[in-house]
Amino acid sequence: MATTYGTNRHPIAVSAAGRLLVIPDDDPPVMSDSAALLRLKVASGVRVEVHTGRPGGQAELIRRIARSDAVIAVRSATQFTKAVLSKAPGLRLLVIMGEPAENVDLDYAAERRINVLGTPATGVDSSAEHSLALMLSLARKIPELDQRVRAGEWPRGLVEQLGGKVLGIIGTSPAGRKVARLAAGIGMNVVTWSPDAHASEEQPVELDRLLRIADVISVHARLPEAAGKLIGAGHFAHMKPTALFIHTERAGLVDEDALAHALSSQQIAGAAIDVFTQEPPVSGSPLRYLPNVILSPHTGASTAEALEASLNAVVDVAIQALAGETPSPLTS
Repeated sequence: MATTYGTNRHPIAVSAAGRLLVIPDDDPPVMSDSAALLRLKVASGVRVEVHTGRPGGQAELIRRIARSDAVIAVRSATQFTKAVLSKAPGLRLLVIMGEPAENVDLDYAAERRINVLGTPATGVDSSAEHSLALMLSLARKIPELDQRVRAGEWPRGLVEQLGGKVLGIIGTSPAGRKVARLAAGIGMNVVTWSPDAHASEEQPVELDRLLRIADVISVHARLPEAAGKLIGAGHFAHMKPTALFIHTERAGLVDEDALAHALSSQQIAGAAIDVFTQEPPVSGSPLRYLPNVILSPHTGASTAEALEASLNAVVDVAIQALAGETPSPLTS
């Protein structure tokens, strides 16, 4: 069972006809023309305005939400800073598709009595499956072998089996816990470490020990990117030279330069990355040219099933909040 994430829950009286709910960043369009959007329009009693292009900057975002009573944010890249929120005097509800984190000034929202709600657990299964798929692809060298067979080769070099190997999971996000269960299902031995000292896991170990013993390391920390780099050069230096590194959580938690150095200097054997500090990665990023890294375009939660669940969840939260109710827990 996963619950909605929320702060600053105050009575909301924005459901009367004529009030405005804005979706400022539906690009690429996922909410537009969806059954969930139609349900929102029918059930909420508010006017809904959807923008199918991302705002080009802060000024454009302000222009889009300035008259709003409520906002649904589809893209985590949309920044609801104090400067933005202060220009929307009627805003009382901000619903994030996903988890409000560094893209929302939660302190200022609380000061303004803006209710900030989210749906952090809708993409857990999809994201966890993607992490496992990247592990298997990296260990089995699927991208490399595919290209070589297409080129007429028939390579017979050994690939790696993950059953019996140690998976070290850094962090206790819902996706991390799901990855632990999936990995155990293929016979991996799972150990965990969390920056949250109160986290309860089945096989917790100290971070230094996890880095030394893990054959595969996957990052699933709850910390916001604003907390700083969780994994840097010193951490890669403690990993096995045969270690595989998986990152599908939040880009800012990992030092990309340090990761690129660890890969190019063969401090670690390989990596698979789904999130990047800049998306898409800049042309000069060394990660784009290293042969021992698999790159995917932030698609961990991009399945039809996860998208449908996310759209319906964010609409459910909005409808309930607009009606002055406390959003119900969501089943992930």
